[in-house]
Amino acid sequence: MYPKDLLQEIRNKFCHVDTCPFSGERIFFENAGGSLTLKSVAKRSGDLAAIPDNQGRDNRGSQGVMDLIKKSKADALEFFDTEKGSILIGESGTELLFRLIRSAILASDKGTVVGSTLEHPASRSASTKWAAHASKELRLVQHCKESGSVKIDQYLSKITQDVGVATIVHTSPVTGIGVEIKELTQGIKSISPDCFIIVDGIQHAPHGDINIRDYPIDGYVISPYKVFSRHGYGLAWISDRLRNLPHENLMKGPKENWDLGTRDVGSYATFSDVVNYFEWLGSRVSNASTRREKFAHASKFIKLQEQKLVKTMLYGKDNVRGLSDYPKIKIIGGLENELREGLVSFSFPEFTSDVLVKELNSRGIRTHVRKSDHYSANILEPLGLESCVRVSMCHYNSEDEVIHFLTSMSEIMHQ
Repeated sequence: MYPKDLLQEIRNKFCHVDTCPFSGERIFFENAGGSLTLKSVAKRSGDLAAIPDNQGRDNRGSQGVMDLIKKSKADALEFFDTEKGSILIGESGTELLFRLIRSAILASDKGTVVGSTLEHPASRSASTKWAAHASKELRLVQHCKESGSVKIDQYLSKITQDVGVATIVHTSPVTGIGVEIKELTQGIKSISPDCFIIVDGIQHAPHGDINIRDYPIDGYVISPYKVFSRHGYGLAWISDRLRNLPHENLMKGPKENWDLGTRDVGSYATFSDVVNYFEWLGSRVSNASTRREKFAHASKFIKLQEQKLVKTMLYGKDNVRGLSDYPKIKIIGGLENELREGLVSFSFPEFTSDVLVKELNSRGIRTHVRKSDHYSANILEPLGLESCVRVSMCHYNSEDEVIHFLTSMSEIMHQ
């Protein structure tokens, strides 16, 4: 666990760390639903919202906002660890997944699309709709309900040379368990070299450790509001091959352009703020000299810190009971799981999840109930669960907050 003075430095960079403007003091364990926002992002959004100048004009204001966009795209490429491809801003991560998957399916001359039951309905819905529209077979890999992830060998067993598009979720927003993406994507390409691979990185992004140069993929999509930025836009990296596929654009305009209409300069600029934060964090926890090395150290730090928070939540500390001390609890993904990323989802037979979430909220602890609906049924139904409580942490959360959560759970269990 890092020193408290560094923790305070980190927390000071975010808005509403321990208080909600509507409800007062609270602990924020709902990071998977949207992370805390950097103060620099909030300020930058306001500053740029006040600028009237549009892009593509012959004046200094226009050139200034275009320079911000250019810098943000370069920052994002460096953050994703690649020098190739393009950065695209869209309405949301969901919208971008639909666009990328649709374009790949319609352009591929192969007859099969592969995905998994672990995926968020954004990619699952897009694949289902457009595979049917293009009269292509859709093969679904069943995720492992015990581990909450996808086994590499099971996924690759569905890959044949006629697979033209494959979709992958880097980390599940319900189980909090990641997928070994480097091994999986390289395995897919070894069987079907021309396959387009689209990755949903929305849940993984706030934990860092994105290395696109190691993944033979064509698209990687994130939602910046889940990685310390704000709502209102999605961001994607696309390969040159995908960018040059047929897609919606203006007649007689640049054929490689994916932007539709004038984009919000603040969307681009606030992602630069996110990248700058990762660089700052890496410089505080290492002596790295290059920007990419700082990103790597920041990601490693985030992973280790969140693992420690998860360990305390599961096993407790001193005389405070952890979740694993309750014999009837169901921890989705199991207790020991190296691929867990800062998130614990669980259920109790004695309490419905919505009651637990309400009781925790009354004690100033923000969590979330995931129900067996169109968002989470793919995870919960195989486990025989109607719902679960999702407690999602980030590196700016403290062990004291975890202890308070566990103490509150004990009170609820014994009231």
